[in-house]
Amino acid sequence: MTSLLNYIVWDPSNVAFSIGPLAVHWYSLCWLIGLALAYLIVQRLYKEQKVKDELFDPLFIYCFVGILAGARLGHCLFYQPDLFLSSWKHFVEIFIPIDFLPDGGWRFTGYRGLASHGGTLGLMLALWLYVHRTKMNIWQVLDNIAIATPVTACFIRLGNLMNSEIIGKATDVPWAFIFQQVDPLPRHPGQLYEAITYAVLFFIGWAIYRRQPQRVGTGFFFGLCLTYIFTARFFIEYTKEVQEAFEASLPLDMGQLLSIPFIIIGVACMIGGKWMGRLADVAKK
Repeated sequence: MTSLLNYIVWDPSNVAFSIGPLAVHWYSLCWLIGLALAYLIVQRLYKEQKVKDELFDPLFIYCFVGILAGARLGHCLFYQPDLFLSSWKHFVEIFIPIDFLPDGGWRFTGYRGLASHGGTLGLMLALWLYVHRTKMNIWQVLDNIAIATPVTACFIRLGNLMNSEIIGKATDVPWAFIFQQVDPLPRHPGQLYEAITYAVLFFIGWAIYRRQPQRVGTGFFFGLCLTYIFTARFFIEYTKEVQEAFEASLPLDMGQLLSIPFIIIGVACMIGGKWMGRLADVAKK
């Protein structure tokens, strides 16, 4: 194996900055930046599509709560059910960001386990509730969110990188990272692979939207987002270590198994969106 000096040594602080006793962690900051950018992008899309301001205002709250609740439940139920369903104290820890201590006390930890598949399901449920309240076209809402989603996904994975979590398998590629908070082995930066992949998806989706804005409302962008993200996730999983021990005995890891239904739904939406887009073009002519 090549000299360790050839690799990227990665050992950042988990804290981005502090304000008095309050420490702001990189992971939380990346989540907030990703959500704020998505908010601004969708706000612009709504204005371009002449959607009333009062229909946009509640969207962020629905998305924030849906993503956070879904991601948390997804992690606890998909990856660590043996822990969080083992006692009432651990069950409470699903919803409240604390750890109960053996001496009877507790400590604040933040939500340290969040799963993207669960976040996607939570977002879908939140958007359904939003559409039910506002009476908007559900495909228009899903397509607009899908155009912005890759930005948030990119920053979430950058947050994982700053936390040295969801690490890759050991490798000797020259761009390998040595996650010193984990072990001294050079590893694939799986988080960075995903972050770059999602950033590319955003620019692809944005370019298609600028050329063919009439596709918003057909389900095409929603399908493109699901298909691209979860296909990429499926293959990038091969470079990553399993997150829980039980995954080692599976033919595919949990991330890959959970990606398959999203890929199928995405392809179906893209096919349907393509035909809907053609009908819209014909109607304009």
